[in-house]
Amino acid sequence: MLRRFTLIRLVVFGMLLALAGSPGAQETATLGPVTNLPLPRFVSLKADNGYIRRGPSQSHRIDWILTRKGTPLLVTAEFEHWRRVQDEDGAGGWMHYALLSGHRTVVVRAQRAPLRKTPTESAATVALVEKGVIGSLGACTIDWCEIEVENISGWIPKSEIWGVGATEIRE
Repeated sequence: MLRRFTLIRLVVFGMLLALAGSPGAQETATLGPVTNLPLPRFVSLKADNGYIRRGPSQSHRIDWILTRKGTPLLVTAEFEHWRRVQDEDGAGGWMHYALLSGHRTVVVRAQRAPLRKTPTESAATVALVEKGVIGSLGACTIDWCEIEVENISGWIPKSEIWGVGATEIRE
């Protein structure tokens, strides 16, 4: 019985090692203990205001207050009704799950980025977006994502936004 258990542990350990070396392994290897959704994962702020606390309860001190509905956040851990989140600068803490939405958004990181009609540098510019603008996330290729800002859609390089995984592809 002990040998069988050790063999199973070795097989599982080998599978985990194989996953760790594969692209996107971090997105598929860890599932949240509460939601069974991948960790880390991107979400957005559902409310106009959201408190980020030092720990996973209302008795913990508030460290940050987010004031922009739709702000993209990265969920890195789960505990009961609380999610540990980070913003684009890596700052974060614990937030109640009711303040979060599965609606995907991104924030523009480039000073002034053109939204293109198609996902190529030579495509016509549809609009220019400033740093800090939040847009709804649409389809993504390996290098480009389609976003919508105030009813205007266009493609932007992934390198100029935050809120989507580097290897993430969306249809």
